[in-house]
Amino acid sequence: MKRPKLQIRSTCEAESRLVRIEKPVYGGSFLARDEGKAVFVPLTLPGEHARVRIVDEKRGYSTAEVDEIVSAAPERVAPGCLHFGACGGCQYQHTDYETQLRLKHDILRETLERAGVQAPEEIDVLAGQPWEYRNRIRLAFDAEGRIGYRGRRSHDVVAIGECPIAAPLLVRAAHSIAETLRSSRPTMRPSELVLFCNGDESALLATVFVTFPQKGGFDDVAKGLSERIPELSSIELVLEDRPGRQSRRLAFWGETSFTYPAGGFSYRVGHGAFFQVNRWLVDALLERVTASHKGKVAWDLFAGVGLFAHRLALNFERVIAVESASAATPHLAENLRGTGGTTVAAETLIFLRGRNRDDRPELIVADPPRAGLGEETTSLVANTNTPFLVYVSCDPATLARDLRALIGAGYKLESITLADLFPQTFHLETVVHLRRS
Repeated sequence: MKRPKLQIRSTCEAESRLVRIEKPVYGGSFLARDEGKAVFVPLTLPGEHARVRIVDEKRGYSTAEVDEIVSAAPERVAPGCLHFGACGGCQYQHTDYETQLRLKHDILRETLERAGVQAPEEIDVLAGQPWEYRNRIRLAFDAEGRIGYRGRRSHDVVAIGECPIAAPLLVRAAHSIAETLRSSRPTMRPSELVLFCNGDESALLATVFVTFPQKGGFDDVAKGLSERIPELSSIELVLEDRPGRQSRRLAFWGETSFTYPAGGFSYRVGHGAFFQVNRWLVDALLERVTASHKGKVAWDLFAGVGLFAHRLALNFERVIAVESASAATPHLAENLRGTGGTTVAAETLIFLRGRNRDDRPELIVADPPRAGLGEETTSLVANTNTPFLVYVSCDPATLARDLRALIGAGYKLESITLADLFPQTFHLETVVHLRRS
């Protein structure tokens, strides 16, 4: 289907000014300068000249919106989604995929080197199909009950008719659920919807969030949805988490989990449990993290449902898998059953503080959240004197901070892989192999 050219408009009445775009910055914007001051501009590309309007002025930098692309880069393309620009989900659809990878490579290298981490001459790139890759999406409902994503630089909901980066089942199911709730439960007023499918789209988990307690008639709605969406394994109604109030399940229909085949094994995964989002690259990522490592003892920190731990258990006599999320630990234990793997239901920091000082695994795999390991966890990991570390990161800034500390504690970089698990967006994953020097 032919896509319209990206229309860029600014509602700010500030004076327009001409800038030259220099380079990408992490977060989706691009750097320009106006009278020497840094200006962050979205929806542009290096080398382009653009007329922009300042929409937010800070002491050290400004944020702008584009009025007009005066001279376009040759890498600029028509976006693959009708909602690009208004929707906040994607930042790079206006350029080809090869250029996206190059932008992320440059951001990763610069972020590391700015933190004092000398990146190797070659950074490997792990990439796959850049469309229909997401197995999980989180959407919001607008005032009319239509489904969509939050807008770019806004909490407003942009109603969507398509989402080319998501598995087609997720988009079809989202519209079916929204339509059913509007027609059969008009007073429900759901706030958000989370959908998660397995790699071949044969099974689906759905979570509907609401802001006030309600559940009457939910079973009938769920059964009706199961007829419209045959892949629906289960659906839950959850009271949304608010300050001073924890989220809680109000109603549930269906199975507690489904199977997600990856790396030759079928993992059990349930509602709210973390699993890698890119369905095309799960196997390749698993191989990149665990390959070539074998021995007696390995630790998998922030283990989730055991994607890495199960594979490690095939090559190590004993694997300690550490995970604190209650949504993941039952499935982690199930996925390690029959192996040499042991589940520790605890926060990684608590586990490291309480470990026996004589315990020294031959390998530690750490896949922390966006905040990274942090100072104390990094120090405790380094103090194990483990020969090999594999750090899986979803934020280059916190990765660079932690790597600087690990290198300072005696580790050296063996390899760095940019794993592009989120094409069309600024997000990037990194797999770093380190060896005790």
